[in-house]
Amino acid sequence: MTDSWVNSAEILGSDLPLELSGTGNRRALLMAALREAVRSGRLAPGTRLPPYRSLAADLGLARNTVADAYAELVAEGWLAARQGSGTRVAERAVPVTPVHRPRTPERPARPVHDLVQGQPDPSVFPRTAWLASARRALAAAPDDAFGPGDPHGRPELRRALAGYLARVRGVRAAPERIVLCSGAAHGLRLLAEVVGGPWAAEEYGLPFHREILASHGVGTRPLGVDADGARVDGLTRHDRAVLLTPAHQFPTGGPLHPARRAAVVDWARSTGGLVVEDDYDGEFRYDRQPVGAVQGLDPEHVVLVGSVSKSLSPALRIGWMVLPQRLVAPVVAAKGEREQFSSATEQLTLADFVESGAYDRQVRRMRQRHRRRRDQLVAALHARAPHVRVTGIAAGLHAVLELPPGTERSAVRAAAWQGLAVEGLGDYRHPGAEHPSRSTGTAGASLRSTSTAATSPVPHRDGLVVGYATPAESAYPEALDALCRSLPPVSPPVPAPPQPPAAP
Repeated sequence: MTDSWVNSAEILGSDLPLELSGTGNRRALLMAALREAVRSGRLAPGTRLPPYRSLAADLGLARNTVADAYAELVAEGWLAARQGSGTRVAERAVPVTPVHRPRTPERPARPVHDLVQGQPDPSVFPRTAWLASARRALAAAPDDAFGPGDPHGRPELRRALAGYLARVRGVRAAPERIVLCSGAAHGLRLLAEVVGGPWAAEEYGLPFHREILASHGVGTRPLGVDADGARVDGLTRHDRAVLLTPAHQFPTGGPLHPARRAAVVDWARSTGGLVVEDDYDGEFRYDRQPVGAVQGLDPEHVVLVGSVSKSLSPALRIGWMVLPQRLVAPVVAAKGEREQFSSATEQLTLADFVESGAYDRQVRRMRQRHRRRRDQLVAALHARAPHVRVTGIAAGLHAVLELPPGTERSAVRAAAWQGLAVEGLGDYRHPGAEHPSRSTGTAGASLRSTSTAATSPVPHRDGLVVGYATPAESAYPEALDALCRSLPPVSPPVPAPPQPPAAP
């Protein structure tokens, strides 16, 4: 390794200084020349380069231009810089050629605003109240809480949840019917293993949930969705279970119609099927009291699955299943001999959080916050895009913006150009919904007689699923502004077809 640095001619060769005096980007030209000198072997590994001030004087360039070129080549791995040792060619036999992806300056490298549904603003987690519950829970914890965990979950939390769900969601269950899990996804995995398939699922829903079932060999087929929720008249005797979001259909919005609630329970009783109720945001209803859980109609044929991912944080990894008595032992067996998914100390903390009333206060606080966010969204659309209809706003943490046919993908792309992360409604459509099957069995016929659904298929819709819970308070107005700029303009009226002349 040489201790004296090379001169500019050794670095650039005889022809490159002329190029550096051209009108192009001089930093880029210098970097290209240095890469070529290393690649060709003119500059061997370990060769010391001149200080950037000296090279800048030799080439007639600004010092910052050379300093920036050195720094970027160090980051790419062509050069190495150490304090007191100067800048040298990196020690490698064959340099790795960096891949330069074209980038449009006007488009942000990553989303600036996040309006993707599904996550509350992490900054509003109730840290002080949670810490107080953690201290009380640890001080009062029995010794067995620090041993191997019971796969049922901590009894303190199961008792607290039984009381809370009965009071707030109308759930009928003793603590012995509750099995804790790490979230709704974990609960679905366990139920898929125990119940088997096939399942029916709503035409619109989380693709992740369908993938979980499929990974356990459980296929799903779609049930149509309209303004009254899932069209449960499509259920048959061959379905082992049906996955529903009755409190607030995900993501289109709206509760399951009372007649359909009764009909799906009748289907479960008559066929031995299972209703799996995903109560993902049942506590967040804004214009009237939350709709009670379907589980309260028939605890022996409905499983209620819930978690704290929307009300507190998905980072806690705590969920629950309220099970029919016959499924408790099989689900616990599928879970394993020991609790290995949720921390016992966090379960104890949540139990105290619920029992102390802190959970109710947090839900009320978040309900008020989300309602305010929802109202801001509706007001912004009314002022700047009155032609866009917004639905699903009575509850939850998101809304659906209905768009003119054929504009969904272009709106998502336009949002990306505005630095906005948002999803299209089509991203949640069941892949089998392109040609939805209709039941012709006796169970389907009896359900159709009690359902409010029409018999014709519901056409697919274009729309955006807009989550309004995630952005920070200060960033939300800018996110709404970017959203409004992304929406398609008013569709021009379609001219009426020419009428044939009247017969003489």
